[in-house]
Amino acid sequence: MEKKELIFYPENPVTRFLFNDTRSAAIWLVVRIYVGWIWLQSGIHKVFDDAWTGKNAGAAVSGYLQGAIEKASTTNDVMGWYAAFLEHICLPNATIFSYLVAFGEVLVGIGLIIGLFTAIAAFFGSMMNIAFLFAGTLSSNPRLLLLSILLMLAWKVAGWYGLDRWVLLKLGTPWGKIAKRKEDTTVFNA
Repeated sequence: MEKKELIFYPENPVTRFLFNDTRSAAIWLVVRIYVGWIWLQSGIHKVFDDAWTGKNAGAAVSGYLQGAIEKASTTNDVMGWYAAFLEHICLPNATIFSYLVAFGEVLVGIGLIIGLFTAIAAFFGSMMNIAFLFAGTLSSNPRLLLLSILLMLAWKVAGWYGLDRWVLLKLGTPWGKIAKRKEDTTVFNA
């Protein structure tokens, strides 16, 4: 068998700066705090709302889900398969989903604001955005989804001004120890 040559394409300077260079960390700090604040505000509102986590937990989610299910037949804003999922899985478990959404939004917000497990927090935030979008709700979801995707792409530097700067190194990252070159670029040694 013939040995295949590996080809490595150099990264363009813009994406290298944005997603791998700690000098871009200030940009991601602003994005992180903005997205995190929106999630935290939304979640705190729900945590202290009786229809989300109180004695009437699940009432708000039930109303939201019924509205989304209705959209499937009236406006086609919700796909049929997703309406079936909402009707047969989510609606019967509205109380559980109510707690998951309320506390999930708070945890995503806190994780992004303090920069702890930034990519994981952004991932779970984006999953909620996708669920809301599939349910026919636009509002801030497209914007938050886009910013969350960018935060996930920038995971190596997005939490630099946060707890990730120390936590990820303590936990051990896939690339090993970080060493600096004279050219002021960072190289990852295995």
